[in-house]
Amino acid sequence: MTPPRPIASVNVTPLIDVLLVLLIVFMVIVPERTRALDVRVPEAQERGSGATADPVVLGLTENAMTLNGRPVASLDALALELAPLFAGQTERALFVRTSEGVAYGSLVEALDVARGAGARRIGLLPRPGLRP
Repeated sequence: MTPPRPIASVNVTPLIDVLLVLLIVFMVIVPERTRALDVRVPEAQERGSGATADPVVLGLTENAMTLNGRPVASLDALALELAPLFAGQTERALFVRTSEGVAYGSLVEALDVARGAGARRIGLLPRPGLRP
């Protein structure tokens, strides 16, 4: 009598069962974990429904900075001018318009100063002459 030979094939049924369970688990989890960009769309207002505050617009060029069209000498002066503007607003929105040659670091420094002065929302304005 010869001893029985070992079976050399792998039973793949449990492996496929495990893979199907993992596939179903990931199909359920992944849609719940996706995050969308948090965008706030302004609510529609009726015309003539009250006075609205003038927007605060910060303009940056390569060598100058303006706030609502008036030149600003430095970042410290910017903070001093922004604080009273935001004190009277509930929304505290700042709109930023830059020229083409502005360094990224200069923009970030100006935005940090604006946040420190009380800006809650920051919006980017397109450069004049650009079409959507």
